[in-house]
Amino acid sequence: MWQRSVCVGLLALALGYLCVLGPELPPAALRQLSASLLGTLRRARSLEARTVAAWQAAIVRPARGWARVAVGVNACVDVVLSGVKLLEALGLEPAEGKNHAVLSSGQDLREAFAHFMERGAAAERFFSDAEAFQAIARTASEHPAAQLYVGGNAALIGQKLATNPDLKILLCGPVGPKLHELLDDNVVVPPESMQERDEFHLILEYQAGEQWGRVRAPAANRFIFSHDLSNGALNMLEVFVSSLDEFQPDLVVLSGLHMMEGQSKEMRQRRLMEAVASISDIPTDIPIHLELASMTDQDFMSNIMHQQVFPLVNSIGLNEQELLFLTQSASGPHASLASWSGVPDVGVVSDILFWILKEHGRTAERASDLTRIHFHTLAYHMLVTVDGHWGNQAAAVAAGARAAGTQACATDTIDTSKVFLKAPLEFVTSHTEAPSKISLNPDEPVVLWHREGISFHFTPVLVCKDPVRTVGLGDAISAEGLLYSEVYPQ
Repeated sequence: MWQRSVCVGLLALALGYLCVLGPELPPAALRQLSASLLGTLRRARSLEARTVAAWQAAIVRPARGWARVAVGVNACVDVVLSGVKLLEALGLEPAEGKNHAVLSSGQDLREAFAHFMERGAAAERFFSDAEAFQAIARTASEHPAAQLYVGGNAALIGQKLATNPDLKILLCGPVGPKLHELLDDNVVVPPESMQERDEFHLILEYQAGEQWGRVRAPAANRFIFSHDLSNGALNMLEVFVSSLDEFQPDLVVLSGLHMMEGQSKEMRQRRLMEAVASISDIPTDIPIHLELASMTDQDFMSNIMHQQVFPLVNSIGLNEQELLFLTQSASGPHASLASWSGVPDVGVVSDILFWILKEHGRTAERASDLTRIHFHTLAYHMLVTVDGHWGNQAAAVAAGARAAGTQACATDTIDTSKVFLKAPLEFVTSHTEAPSKISLNPDEPVVLWHREGISFHFTPVLVCKDPVRTVGLGDAISAEGLLYSEVYPQ
């Protein structure tokens, strides 16, 4: 670091010396020397500082932005605290990691937490025993280190969008008294959406390098669990859709389908069909963004894809775990990949995203509305769109990446001393067709490539060295990406 500072200082002295000698040098020579020194000075800045400066230039508001956004239908209060501290408070000893699709006991909780902590991966699970969950929730909420926040993907996206004073936000979901108190004043909640008791979700966080027994976390992340019946049954979906006539939104953001995993298979199937019918009632001129979340049931994921949910929405947001689960559930490209090893391979991610839009997105032969996917992982983001439907996507993907850096570090702007560039500096764009090889340039960090009428916008993320809070990061990223996106009327 000190070598770079010395270099910058010497270059500054050289530029000053040029200014003194200027009258004695030919103009062409002076221009060439100045340009060369300025270029060297720019390169002497850190990769992070150069990336931030380039983002600032790229992030511009769309020509036609949103004015009214309706968001639903999952909402709750998040109880956030250290996972290790809660498990210690519950008297649960470190255990060998084991994945559980549904939690039913403290034993299941400690095994599932260890499983995902060891991988540094985010996960969300339903806790089936109501009485046991209430006891755990009580211990968590009364812990001195616990913090209470707005929770639920829909509520978090609404809360993030509400920080823009020009936007009016409608939120439908099971909103109890504590959640209502936590919501931004710019968020409107219909009376029918209010309920007497809050739904609580427990967010167990861990830091990179944190140790629990023999388990060591390779990256900071969180493990979420709840016994949430209101969100699990999508109780507010019909209220949400019926509220749209009066609110008249420019954009609808939908999340919460993953919460149905806690229901019986029969109940889940019936409710999914009812959800499809309700979503179909939303006027087709209002774009719909669907935010996915962690799931464990491949049949259910396959049903969401194939039973007309994907073709009914215009845009999808998801992370690397959800993307891999999606392709495994539907036997898509790279479905044999069991898990990601380190930073997800850009070419593999690109292949799966391309397949989703080719198989389920709008084409000349298919009357699907799906034309956009926002993919986010720790090290980079990608916005993939069917050509001719979305604009300002370079700004949108850069804005999403900027939001990741500020929210994780809890700073208003990116502090380059608190973040680092983790994205690959070189990558290929595909493993299933003749790929392009990309070398990342921090001075032009948004990379664009095309494939059969589909555009890919890629940008790195500046990863927070000591993240303050990871929960809700994906929702903030999707919200910011949507804020800067423009949909073209068809």
